Order: sequence, then structure tokens, then C-alpha cells
Amino acid sequence: MNRTEFIIATAIILFVAFCLGWFASWLVNRFTRVTKAEIGELDKMAQALHEAEETRDQAITYLQQREAEITNQLSQTEAELRAAMDGLREARREAEEMRTYIERKNMAG
Repeated sequence: MNRTEFIIATAIILFVAFCLGWFASWLVNRFTRVTKAEIGELDKMAQALHEAEETRDQAITYLQQREAEITNQLSQTEAELRAAMDGLREARREAEEMRTYIERKNMAG
């Protein structure tokens, strides 16, 4: 093989290697390319996630407020119950005193 044939063979091999590299690059870009539809879908998913997080935060805030209201109502109800029990205890004591007083009056009379 003389010098000219060697140069031509080397040029052909390099050209084929270039073509194979270009084709491989094109394939990689073709399969890894993100289409506009996929970008749109990702944007929609991001928006939906953002809205879901906002809804979750609102729900947490609502539940915390509701819990505070219910705790307050429970405290008020317990205070009313204590007051009612104290009133009932006092009424029973007064009734017992009245019974004792009436029994004494009936025995004395």
C-alpha cells in the first residue's frame, strides 16, 4: 500500500467514524430531548403540587383553629360543670339542713 492509498483509507475511516459519532449523538439527543408537551406536563404537575401544598397548609391552619375553639369550649364546659356540681352540692346541703330543721320543729311541736 503506497502513501496515497494509505491517506485515502485513513480519510475514509475517519469519515466513517465521524458519521457514526454524529449518528450516535443524534440518537442520544433524540431519546433524551424533552418535548414541549413534556415541559407543559411538568409545569402542570408543578402547579398542581403547589396548589396541593397550599390546600394542605390551609387545612392545617383550619384544623389548628378548630382545635383551639374546641379546647376553649371544653374548658368552658368543664368550668360550667364544676359550677353546676358546686351548686348541686350546696343545694343538697341546704335541703339536708331544711330537713333537719323541719324534723326538729315537728318533734318540738
